[in-house]
Amino acid sequence: MKIHTIILLSLSLLFIHCKQTTQVTGDKAITDFATDLFVQHIDSAHLAGGAIKVVMNNKVLLDTSYGFASLELSAPMPDVPIFEIGSVTKQFTAAAILKLVGQSKIALLDDFTDYMDYDTKGRKVTIGQLLNHTSGIPSYTEIPEFWQLAIHSYPRDTLVRLIEQNEFLFEPGEALIYNNSAYYFLGLIIEKVSGMSYEDFLQDQFFSPLGMNNTHYCSTSKIVKNKVYGYGYSPDGLMQKQYLDHTWPYAAGSLCSTTEDLYKWMKAVHEEDLLGEALYKLLTEPQTLNDGTAIRYASGVGNFSNFGHRTIAHGGGINGFLSDTRYFPDSNLYIICLVNTTGPNGAGYFANEITWQLLDKKSYPTVDLDIDPDSVTGKYTGQVRGRTFTVEVSNSSEGLTLIKDDNVTHLDNYIGNQTWMDDNSIIIIKDGIYRSDDVYGHYLLEKEKAE
Repeated sequence: MKIHTIILLSLSLLFIHCKQTTQVTGDKAITDFATDLFVQHIDSAHLAGGAIKVVMNNKVLLDTSYGFASLELSAPMPDVPIFEIGSVTKQFTAAAILKLVGQSKIALLDDFTDYMDYDTKGRKVTIGQLLNHTSGIPSYTEIPEFWQLAIHSYPRDTLVRLIEQNEFLFEPGEALIYNNSAYYFLGLIIEKVSGMSYEDFLQDQFFSPLGMNNTHYCSTSKIVKNKVYGYGYSPDGLMQKQYLDHTWPYAAGSLCSTTEDLYKWMKAVHEEDLLGEALYKLLTEPQTLNDGTAIRYASGVGNFSNFGHRTIAHGGGINGFLSDTRYFPDSNLYIICLVNTTGPNGAGYFANEITWQLLDKKSYPTVDLDIDPDSVTGKYTGQVRGRTFTVEVSNSSEGLTLIKDDNVTHLDNYIGNQTWMDDNSIIIIKDGIYRSDDVYGHYLLEKEKAE
C-alpha cells in the first residue's frame, strides 16, 4: 500500500506545548511526571496525542488527555476522546466466548470446525486453543496476500479461505504464536452460536449493562463524535494512518473505546464478578502446552510476573493507534493508556513509565550457573511470529551471549534449571531446544546439527 501524504508539522506546532485537555482528580507527582513525558514526545513530533487513566485502590491518580485529536486542524483532544483499541478487543471476544460457555452453548474442548467450515488437514483444533494462540493456524496479518484485500470490503469468508490455503506453523498445542486468525474465527463462532452479530452480542452482554456508552465497533465511514484521527511516525514527520477496512480486524481488533469505558470494563471483570468465578478463572489463568510446559497467555489477556508484580494485561496496535491495558491485582492498580500514533514509543512505553513510578521494580533473583555453558552453545532455528528465526548461543569470557539479527544480548540473569530471564522474557535452553516465552509467544527453536 502506498504511504499516504506526510503531514509536515509547522514550527509553531513543534514548539508550542501540547494542551493537557482533561484533568480529573489526581496525584500531583504522577500528573507532573506524565505531563512532562507526554509533552516531550508531542513537542518533538513523535506523537500526536494520547489519553491515560490510572486508578489505585479506587483512587484516581491520573485521568488526563494530551495533544491533538487532529493535527490537520490543530484540534486538541476532546474531553472524552475515542480511540481505536486494536487487540485490546481480544479480551472482549474471549469474554463473549466464555459467556457462551457459561450458557452451555459451547465448550472450550469443542473442535472449532463444529461451528465453521475450515480444512485443518485432519487436525483437531479446540476453541480453547484459538483463545490462547496455540492452534498452529497462521495469523492472517503475517500472510502477505492479506494486505492486497485489506483496503477492500469482501465477505468475511474470503479471509477464511485465504488463511486455509496456508500450512500450519506447528501442531496444535505444541507452541504459542500470537494469532489474529484465531480471534477472527472466534468472532464468526460467536455469531453462529448466538444468532447475533458480533457487535450486537457485545452490546447486549457488556456495553449496555456496564454503561460503556463510548465503546463500539469501529467504522471507516460513520461519523462518530469525539473519535480522534490516527497517525504514523516517520523520521520526516507524522503522517496520516494507512487505510484499513474494518471488515478485517473484526473480533481480533476492531473495537473503539475510551480510557473511562475500559476502566469500567476492567473493574467489572476483575473486581465486580462480571463473569462469575469459574469463567473468570478461564479468562485469566493460563493453561499448558501439550508437553506440560506452562505458558503465560490465558484467554485474551496475559497473566505474568512483571518484575515481581503479578500483571493481567493486553496491548493493542492498529493503523494509527496503540493501546495498553494492565491490572496489578496485588496493588489494586489499573493503568490504561491510548495514543493516536503508531511509533517507537507507544502506549506501552507510557504505561511502563507510569508503572515504575508507582511500583517497586524488583530484580529477578539470580543463582550461580550450575551447568557447563558449552553444553548449550550453538545455533537454534524455528518459527516465531511472521518468520523463521535463528538465534546463536555462544560462550565467551563475558559469559553466555545471544546473537539475534546481529544484536548481541548477554544472558546474565540465571534463575536455575537451565532458565534465564531477559527482562520479562523467560529463556529455557535444554535438551537441544531453545524456548523463548515473552507472554504473547512461546517459541520453540531446535538446535542445528554441527556440520
